[in-house]
Amino acid sequence: MIGIQRKRRFWQALFFMLFLLTPVFDIFRFDLNEMHFIIFQHPWLLDINPVRARLDMMWDLFFRFFLPAILIIALGVVVSWKWGRLYCGWLCPHYSVVEIINNLVRRASGKITLWDADKLPQVQQDGTQIKPHRAWWLVTAITVLFFSFIWAVVTLTYLLPPSEIYGNLWHGKLTFNQSVFIGLLTLALSLEFTLARHLFCRYGCSIGLFQSLVWMINKKAMVVGFDRQRATLCTDCDSSCELACPMQLKPRSLKRNMFTCTQCMKCVESCENVQANQSGISLLKMLDGQCALDVSGRGLGNKPSIPAQCFATKDQTKPQRTSTL
Repeated sequence: MIGIQRKRRFWQALFFMLFLLTPVFDIFRFDLNEMHFIIFQHPWLLDINPVRARLDMMWDLFFRFFLPAILIIALGVVVSWKWGRLYCGWLCPHYSVVEIINNLVRRASGKITLWDADKLPQVQQDGTQIKPHRAWWLVTAITVLFFSFIWAVVTLTYLLPPSEIYGNLWHGKLTFNQSVFIGLLTLALSLEFTLARHLFCRYGCSIGLFQSLVWMINKKAMVVGFDRQRATLCTDCDSSCELACPMQLKPRSLKRNMFTCTQCMKCVESCENVQANQSGISLLKMLDGQCALDVSGRGLGNKPSIPAQCFATKDQTKPQRTSTL
């Protein structure tokens, strides 16, 4: 787990750059002026012509529209089936901003969101130490406005030629419609990032809900598992794993209560840090296959049903050599 968050930040930053540059290099966007998609610098036209034979048009429509759509959906289903909201936790340019704002709001108020009733502890058992200060509110406000404006401008470049938008923006010559679009979307995103960023990720994002629904169907998909056989080690813990979760979930619960888990693994890393000076083995671990069935709700009775070997380290699962002397 060492360095897993650094890797995740790398992929988030890389995908955010891709999000910014995709319309610039005409990798993918919809041109409102021409009323067609542009993919890899080529216009994507269905070429529907009443003069052409009906069968030719049907094949053209299938290969140019339905087949690409089916392949994209199929890829999303496969990834979600095995790993859940992997896109959200590792790539999504919106969720990466949500995490940044979470950290800033906590530094300013001691809470993850404005709606939380209680402040988080300044010192946690996993080593996290954050002392809130009101000065961070200015940084938070600037960050919210900055990312909201960037999102608004980039969204417009997916609809109009990026050279036109950035050129008009640089010279201060945005058209009335362009100014209204950027202004209203910046305002809407600022409110969303400030007040409802978690609500949007949980209930408003169709991509996120799609991943969660597919993930819930697969009982053997990757999920955070809790070693209930060593649950007594949690007695004196300050629930650092729950405090580390950007979505404010309870990772020691069943899968149905972690419907919006983004597979960021921050809870697992937090538990590892807590147990570093105790048992040395995290009580939380990413499980899949047969090991994930208990978390999914199967076979859960009065006694824990996750096999002990599911939480064993690689060294513990190796067969022990016996001496012949």
